[in-house]
Amino acid sequence: MNTHANRFALALGAALAALLFAPASRAQCGGIHLPALLPHTTTLPQAKSTLIPNFFPPYGGYDDAGIVGLWHVKFVSEGSEGIPDGTEIDGGYAVWHADGTEIHNTGSHAPATGNFCLGVWKAVGYHTYKLNHFAIAWDGVFTSSAPNGSLVGPARIQELVTLSPGEDKFSGTFTIDQYDENNNVLAHVEGTVSATRIGVDTPESSIF
Repeated sequence: MNTHANRFALALGAALAALLFAPASRAQCGGIHLPALLPHTTTLPQAKSTLIPNFFPPYGGYDDAGIVGLWHVKFVSEGSEGIPDGTEIDGGYAVWHADGTEIHNTGSHAPATGNFCLGVWKAVGYHTYKLNHFAIAWDGVFTSSAPNGSLVGPARIQELVTLSPGEDKFSGTFTIDQYDENNNVLAHVEGTVSATRIGVDTPESSIF
């Protein structure tokens, strides 16, 4: 997963300058890298909501658990301001549980920064699912008064995905919005997410 992490750091560093990444900065799973010196008064564009509408109504009570399982996932930026289309934002492993919860192990953050985060999902159509997922971001700047870095705020990751007929792949759209503790949007990324199911006989060659 180091390759994914390096791509993420280089792409966002070049694309968003001081907004999304600084060498000393780290963020929790799914959060966007933020600079150590980002002014608290900085005003940034509000998040767009074109890719993932607000909560869908229940799909006629339809209960579709085909998404349950372990997945190798990849997030690619499309339509994100300042980030070239096709830039891989993250890659990792996600487990969608039958109880409607989800856990994600991101490849773009080191374990010391917290590279696991949690979400909830529901079926909103036949083989179609909505995921609402939260992470906690830290700036990773260590001082004597803040030996573990400083809390930036929550990151919200949303996905709307469709399972393939064979139930071995899914694809769809995602948005990531990073907030400070006062509910101000600090950064926004959107694009496409794709995944391949991992089974008991999946070879290691499939994840490279």
